[in-house]
Amino acid sequence: MDVDATENPKLHVLFFPFMGHGHMIPMVDMAKLFAMRGVKTTIVTTPLNVPFISTTIERSKNSSFDIHIKVLNFPCVEAGLPEGCENLDSIPSSQGVNLDMIAKFFKAADMFEQPFEQLIQECKPDCLLVDMFFTWASDIADKYDIPRLMFNGCSFLSLCISDSVSLYEPQKKVKSGSEPFVFPNVPGDIKLTRDQMAVIFTQNEENELTRSVKKWREAELKSYGFIVNSFYELEAAYVDHYRNVIGRKAWHVGPVSLCNRAIEDKLDRGKKPSVDEQKCLSWLDSKQPKSVVYICFGTAVDFNAAQLTEIAFAIEATGQHFIWVVKKEKSKNEEDWLPEGFEERTEGKGLMIRGWAPQVLILDHEAVGAFVTHCGWNSTLECVSAGLPMVTWPVFAEQFYNEKLVTDVLKIGVGVGTKKWKEVVGDFVKRDAIEKAVKEIMVGEKAEEMRSRAKALGEMAKRAVEEGGSSFRDLNDLIQQLSSRRR
Repeated sequence: MDVDATENPKLHVLFFPFMGHGHMIPMVDMAKLFAMRGVKTTIVTTPLNVPFISTTIERSKNSSFDIHIKVLNFPCVEAGLPEGCENLDSIPSSQGVNLDMIAKFFKAADMFEQPFEQLIQECKPDCLLVDMFFTWASDIADKYDIPRLMFNGCSFLSLCISDSVSLYEPQKKVKSGSEPFVFPNVPGDIKLTRDQMAVIFTQNEENELTRSVKKWREAELKSYGFIVNSFYELEAAYVDHYRNVIGRKAWHVGPVSLCNRAIEDKLDRGKKPSVDEQKCLSWLDSKQPKSVVYICFGTAVDFNAAQLTEIAFAIEATGQHFIWVVKKEKSKNEEDWLPEGFEERTEGKGLMIRGWAPQVLILDHEAVGAFVTHCGWNSTLECVSAGLPMVTWPVFAEQFYNEKLVTDVLKIGVGVGTKKWKEVVGDFVKRDAIEKAVKEIMVGEKAEEMRSRAKALGEMAKRAVEEGGSSFRDLNDLIQQLSSRRR
């Protein structure tokens, strides 16, 4: 018997990603995935962030998906930020990380509570899928008896390690920052050093940062569960551990980037690319399969001139074809870090992109053979989805955890040897170490073995999101649970 849609309206999920590209991109993909399953989805963002998502959302609406954008004004001036500073990427910084501005940005994000509650009253959603940084959303969810799903943009391994750190604090039981330790109650004997962990986990005294971590933890425990951009076959031991041993609810729905099948969808993820896609694709078309190294360190990493110089010397010394994404714009001072004659000597062999790159489009091209990455989870999973091995270069956040998954568990990567967690600017790596890692991932028997394992994982990733796949089923189960709860 047909059910009247007016009597049983669509499940409505409200998405609110944190205003940073590393958070917005996967959550927009998730909203599209929910919409593809017949769920009404609404994405909440701020006026100056709308252009980053409007094109892809409009294309989804034209495909008859019930997906919308709601706008809340960002109180940047009230929080002490410059007018128009509505994305982490727009925080002014002349030299490395600007901690004062970041603190003000989070202060502004905390001011969303009242307008967000008014939006809840207006939209009457059945579920909130809210970024971990909006801890106040837990109280609103409780007040209106709406299930709140959390998203933090990390892997299941990272969730397991976070639980271990919270319960056991192994990093505080070693004698020095360089002494390795094993995370208790985490499968696989994952080893790290205190130097490779965020400062917030190594401090003994309570401060604003440690209080924030405590709030995130409390919000996690109160939530309906985690939604994770991953797939079961990639980290089965950690999915099972998080659900069955730690005892938390979580659903893997990734890789979410794979919902973007058309070239236009791959281009419209985040900012407008700084390179013409036809120029980029034509350049790649001229190369042999698996011959190009793609080098990119995400939106937040900002290497200094000395480190960029080392990378340039290393790339040239490898003799490999490359695409190198550089955050710094070309300027008259570029000779301060770019070796003299570098672009002339590498003409035809290398393509430099200054600014934003269409990463998924590049990784999916058959000419690309490996990815030099900072191990941000989005980049890591996009590389896995493309079936490529990695040169791992973690800098901060949970990137050292991801490196362990890639190099020690999955065995599809080679590290450059970074020893210390350093926010944004990174631990300095010499050219010889970079050259050695790139050659190891591109040439020889070990490279072939890693490439074979990476290719198999890429095929598993694609099957996971297809009908009947592990992530397809998990998303269906979640939607059914939310629908049953509403009824």
